[in-house]
Amino acid sequence: MVPPASRFMLFFGALLASAAFQAASAQTLIPLDSRPATSTLPAQIAALGGSPVHLPPADLLGTAAQGADPAALLAWLKAQPTDGPLIVSLDALAYGGLVQSRSSRDSVDTVMARLQAVRDWGAASGQPIYAFIVLPRQPDAVDRARNLEVAKRMVQWAREGVFKELHVTWDDALPGSPAPQEGAALAKDAPANVLVYPGADEVLSSLVARADAPEAATLVVEYSQPEKAAAVIRYEGIALGSSVALHAKAAGWQVTAGQPEAILTPFGGEGVRAPDARTLTLYVFNGGDARAAALRVSQLLRRGPVAVADVEKVNTGNLRVWADLYTLKRPQDLSSLAAWGTPGNNLGTVLAHAKLVTAGVPSASQDALLAREYANDIVYSSQLRAQIRALIPDANLPGSNAPGVLEGLAQTYFPLQFKSSYALESASFPWNRSFEADLELNVAK
Repeated sequence: MVPPASRFMLFFGALLASAAFQAASAQTLIPLDSRPATSTLPAQIAALGGSPVHLPPADLLGTAAQGADPAALLAWLKAQPTDGPLIVSLDALAYGGLVQSRSSRDSVDTVMARLQAVRDWGAASGQPIYAFIVLPRQPDAVDRARNLEVAKRMVQWAREGVFKELHVTWDDALPGSPAPQEGAALAKDAPANVLVYPGADEVLSSLVARADAPEAATLVVEYSQPEKAAAVIRYEGIALGSSVALHAKAAGWQVTAGQPEAILTPFGGEGVRAPDARTLTLYVFNGGDARAAALRVSQLLRRGPVAVADVEKVNTGNLRVWADLYTLKRPQDLSSLAAWGTPGNNLGTVLAHAKLVTAGVPSASQDALLAREYANDIVYSSQLRAQIRALIPDANLPGSNAPGVLEGLAQTYFPLQFKSSYALESASFPWNRSFEADLELNVAK
């Protein structure tokens, strides 16, 4: 079996193999932590653009139990070629990761001393920096005032031109969290290169889209239940429609005014004017008739590019929707798909991935990433997670043969049929918990 690091480089090699694709400049990524959704996925989205991607090895990134060593991360950064933009989680360097940004008791001065290295990197390299920092969730943060002060100073750095773009986001805003209000206060006087919105795990992917696919593209949004788009969604503290608009802006989309029917007539309508190749329809499944939703996505695909964000539930997709789409052989035709996290997580990654596809990517690379998303978001999160938990409780997972058990369970769903046929190469639990797994695929022989 190929080692994980080698598989990752093989994936990049496949993405870069198309001679017809015009490669962009290289990118250096420093993720929030070592979870696949925060590190592997944004790196693979970045690689879709055809550019080399410099990514720290997983053992340099933080976990739930142990934060990254900021000094080691900075040493890694200094050793990388300065041949393109830096796309960076400031929390990884400031505190060691997302979990540690909540628990750290380091002073503002200590944190700012670490972040000075990012400013120095930009000044020395002349390359743009795309950065984000997270306002932590309540009640986990032990020093909100410190985190907020550091975020304010990062906004000032953005005003001074240190960052090409800075995204200030808030994490898991349950009722009563002060983070949305903190964000609103920061946004009030923020310069034009600062965006403030709910998010965390997906933000690196959004910044990849900003850096690697800056061209304007148009987004049409359709909901499975449009009457519920004004409802406040979990973990964000804002309405679903507002979250869609903010994540679209974060990834560089221009959302058309009015309902999708202004461009696409309703199901069964006549005289449809198809959007051009740079207009994407984002289909947001937020509940309702699953079969009707699958048929609607299939219809929309006959008219132009479509991405699907499944936000009905948190951290899992609607099995009926995806089973019907798979039967119709439609997931392979999507620009992107997501069902792995919170509504904002899914919206952010689906829009980032689709933005690069709109700019143009090799078809084989796109198919491989879609298959990987389907395997992790639908096969694992919506089906295998419950099975593995029934067999091996999380408390018993570290040190067990859980990866082998998962590989055995997963064989029922493979080979996965997209434009190519994909076999399961390996399955692992990077954080020694069942919440997330990492299913690695290879083209079946």
